[in-house]
Amino acid sequence: MSASVLKSTVDTKSPAPQKNHRRIVDLLTQLKNEEEQICGGGGPKAVGSQHKKGRLTGRERVKKLVDPGSQFFELGIYAAYEMYEEWGGAPGAGVITGLARVCGRTVMLIVNDATVKAGAFFPMTAKKVIRAQNIAIENRIPTIYLVDSAGIFLPLQEDVFPDTDDFGRVFRNNAVMSAMGIPQIAAIMGMCVAGGAYLPVMCDHILMTDGSGLFLAGPALVQAAIGQKTSAEELGGAKMHSQISGTVDFREPDDESCLARIRSLVDKIGAPNAAPFSHTKPRDPLYPGEEIYSIFTADPGKQYDMRDIIARIVDASEFDEYRAESGETLLCGYARIGGWAVGVVANQKKHVQTFSRGSDQKRIEFGGVIYTESAEKAARFILDCNQNRIPLIFLHDVNGFMVGKDAEWSGIIRAGAKMVNAVANSVVPKISVICGGSFGAGHYAMCGKAYDPRFMFAWPTARYAVMSGDAAATTLAEIKLKQLEREGKKVDEKQKKEVYESIRSTYEHQTDPRYAAARLWVDAIIDPAHTRDALIWALEAAALNSEIREFKTGVLQT
Repeated sequence: MSASVLKSTVDTKSPAPQKNHRRIVDLLTQLKNEEEQICGGGGPKAVGSQHKKGRLTGRERVKKLVDPGSQFFELGIYAAYEMYEEWGGAPGAGVITGLARVCGRTVMLIVNDATVKAGAFFPMTAKKVIRAQNIAIENRIPTIYLVDSAGIFLPLQEDVFPDTDDFGRVFRNNAVMSAMGIPQIAAIMGMCVAGGAYLPVMCDHILMTDGSGLFLAGPALVQAAIGQKTSAEELGGAKMHSQISGTVDFREPDDESCLARIRSLVDKIGAPNAAPFSHTKPRDPLYPGEEIYSIFTADPGKQYDMRDIIARIVDASEFDEYRAESGETLLCGYARIGGWAVGVVANQKKHVQTFSRGSDQKRIEFGGVIYTESAEKAARFILDCNQNRIPLIFLHDVNGFMVGKDAEWSGIIRAGAKMVNAVANSVVPKISVICGGSFGAGHYAMCGKAYDPRFMFAWPTARYAVMSGDAAATTLAEIKLKQLEREGKKVDEKQKKEVYESIRSTYEHQTDPRYAAARLWVDAIIDPAHTRDALIWALEAAALNSEIREFKTGVLQT
């Protein structure tokens, strides 16, 4: 069987690629330093306090639970980044989530970090746990909860308690996951109080370590409410729940034995149904992933060939490009990643010389812009992937849809609506990677967060907004200056520049991928060289869900 092998002739040693390489390495170094700080949780004093109680930290528990030598693919590490600073911050939102292998099985881990405000739930903590549960629901991933939490962070209770994506949704998801047959194991390895006590009890297996506490109200609250005096151990200790209430399935003396028991339970979970997607033996790309640093440029004035990126992600650098000579600002094609068959939809950043629609007049189409022909091609390709049960990978570096008279006359809105319809109704797994810009309606058409990608990743070079920083700053500055003029204020050139730079700075901060990751708009900021690894994790997780509903698009604008 033949396939098209992508030939890459990029000179990664020339000045421009070397500049690209240095920029990405600098960004990655900054991210690594920040992530190390986040992984420190509440700091050395809080870690010491956890150890004095005879307990491991959340990250120490993860390390002991996962298979030796295997990777923990963390999700949401930047959750709550630069948020809650008036309360001392909440690194990682006080909870650790991600995919891991336990006894050879892919599982979702949701682990409280008790070094961060005793594991209390901030608003973003609840949202991070719910996002992890939603990933588990969409992909039917067995889920393990390591519980060590003081409950809701009371000063912010109004933002944690009442809404559909707040604290109560966690327990609702426990019930839904159980009804769906998704295995859930919960281990109480510290405090588990108030409403949070429902989480472990709604799981399939409940473990509890000696010295931990499980109760709806702690001793102080019980005494205040009903005047009853009792110790924490007598009220809701592991021995009581094991011998008297019968709530706990397994009572363990310490963290190590509890984690060993979890591994033993996971080892006995039945195999999932066979994946409905084509899978063969993986083959490495022909080119090293690290060369992406040199090839990719986030400079909007510079071009690069997205095929060179794809060649460093897909198996054997083989890519069967679909309608290669039509709608060339969007690349569509079939490939394999980690042995899994995929359909790739990627923005092409090279300018393309082509013919105007319906004439022999030549025109230039700008890289990163979606034109009528490219939108129509992508819509048809997405339909084909759904027809043939092929998961979709979207690689974003998009400025948006083309505008202007020629674009409107060619039916750009109709073509864009067709593509958005196909993406919205797609039933095969969708995984998005924001490489560079992802602006405006182009973000939606390329399967933005609102279009239910199973996973959403971003490179450190990603920019994520309605429009680019320069365009937005110019527009907003003009509005601000006209407002000042209407108020009778004279603005000189220096003040105009200050207004522009102030707006641009704020807007650039909000388009940074860390800002998006802090709010869980993206699941992880990934090293471009490790894009293939991240996609393999995502594809293997998606393959655990063997159900594919019937594909329907409704009315298509033809």
